[in-house]
Amino acid sequence: MANIKSAKKRILTSNKKAEANKAVKTGVKTAVKKVNVAVESGDKAAAQEALKAASSTINRAASKGVLHKNTASRKVSRLSEKVSKLA
Repeated sequence: MANIKSAKKRILTSNKKAEANKAVKTGVKTAVKKVNVAVESGDKAAAQEALKAASSTINRAASKGVLHKNTASRKVSRLSEKVSKLA
């Protein structure tokens, strides 16, 4: 355990940020899973709605710095490719 006050403070803030980032990453995973479920069921309308929500969630995570912008772009691209193949 840290002895210096600023180090103790840094541990607390980094834990708080780690929890927040974990929540955002979990939200991204859930959104991606919803798109995949909609694609597997073959429901194009639901898949498009889920894609819209997922891309918003992923881009928000990238803007907060939780995901790298290229990672976010890759995830959105792969999901939109899956949805477009439904047609």
